[in-house]
Amino acid sequence: MNMEIATVNALPYEDFVNIFGNVVEKCPIITAAVWSRRPFVSLGAFEAAISEFIDALPESGKEGILRCHPDLAGRDLQSGTLTQESREEQTGAGMDALDSSEASRMARLNNEYKERFGFPFVICARMNDKATILRQLSERLGNERPVERARGIEEVKKICRLRLQGLVLIDALNKL
Repeated sequence: MNMEIATVNALPYEDFVNIFGNVVEKCPIITAAVWSRRPFVSLGAFEAAISEFIDALPESGKEGILRCHPDLAGRDLQSGTLTQESREEQTGAGMDALDSSEASRMARLNNEYKERFGFPFVICARMNDKATILRQLSERLGNERPVERARGIEEVKKICRLRLQGLVLIDALNKL
């Protein structure tokens, strides 16, 4: 579905939240909150409203957003309980095609990461492949918690941008 920004602006609240409620994984409250900021002049303005809302949250709220994300190549992927968006993103990055050593390394690193930071590792799967994801997961384990929280939120914003682009036409006159 690729709708014009004017169509987005005209959507009733329930439809708006139903359509855009998962642009930030399992956080329809964010979409609900930015609905009142319409009309958006462009897709970029819509995206900026979401980013500003996230940036204004306390650190605990940002961690809450990160906790809504599933483990990469985790049990939700294996059991088919991922959101449609996450399933497509993880499959596209090859998370469903890990060999046994990659799968066990991913599971071990995911667990270490969650123990260290208290939230799952988040990376924009559509912008990475499985080798890069494994390397980033391993490297980012060395970060301090505030650094990693900020990095995770930046990845959430990349995911959000790509999901929005899949739903809203980019206005040729207002690309930014």
